Amino acid sequence: MNRISAYASSHPTLLVLLAIASTPIGAAFSKSLFLEVGSGGMVFLRVGFAALSLFIICRPKWTDKIQQHTKILISFGAVLALMNFCFYAAIERIPLGIAVAIEFIGPLGLATLKSRRWLDILWVILAAGGLLLLAPIGGETLDPWGIFFALMAACFWAMYIMLSVQVGQSVSGIEGLCWAMAIGAVMLIPVGILSAGSALLQPRLLAIGFAVAILSSLIPYSLEMIALRSLPLNVFGILMSLEPMCAAIAGLVVLGEKLTLQSIIAIILVSIAAAGTSRFRAVVS
Repeated sequence: MNRISAYASSHPTLLVLLAIASTPIGAAFSKSLFLEVGSGGMVFLRVGFAALSLFIICRPKWTDKIQQHTKILISFGAVLALMNFCFYAAIERIPLGIAVAIEFIGPLGLATLKSRRWLDILWVILAAGGLLLLAPIGGETLDPWGIFFALMAACFWAMYIMLSVQVGQSVSGIEGLCWAMAIGAVMLIPVGILSAGSALLQPRLLAIGFAVAILSSLIPYSLEMIALRSLPLNVFGILMSLEPMCAAIAGLVVLGEKLTLQSIIAIILVSIAAAGTSRFRAVVS
């Protein structure tokens, strides 16, 4: 066990790359089930099983301190649920790689707003150029609702980042995420039932939903937490900028989604903007 921990600590970049690969693969497999359970059913299975797994591993307790911060935990859980719901609604309508690229606008925009450096204008221009290439005015024929939901997921991702900082300052360890995930899962119960109905009781779909939760939530969260112990935050951000391209590859391999050259250029522009924002990020409080 000590050897595994030592290896993980000395190879944080590999852990982040594995996390980046795991997330879109999980999303791609989840999309393959939309015809059976719908995007609402799938997002409920993902968040529900992720919450269950975290509870089994971390065993959080409903302490007085947790009760004092119930309101922010409910807000955190609601944002987490909405972020996942909008992302799944997006990939139901547009290719996975494009949805992930658009979603990255959220943290990218948040980082830019917190910075006062002129260089960040370049990253905004690159990201905006990528979005314009994906817009109907740029010649693409993407579903407008898919783009809308991806943009909403981006907004909720930015809110998720801000709330995660607040929760982390209020609740120690990973307990805040455990309770927020559980709250989000409860909020998604009506969505899951309306979307999937009795299909949620099928053992095969439950097994795949559990696998998606592990691939999309538990594995990447765990690997990223371990990697961040020894990996500089700006390097972590640069590596994470590879996720849109990984998502495009996962969409191609798992789902057979083929992108136009215009879409590929748009994804690359957003990835460069995300990498640039992380590489030259100033330390902000």
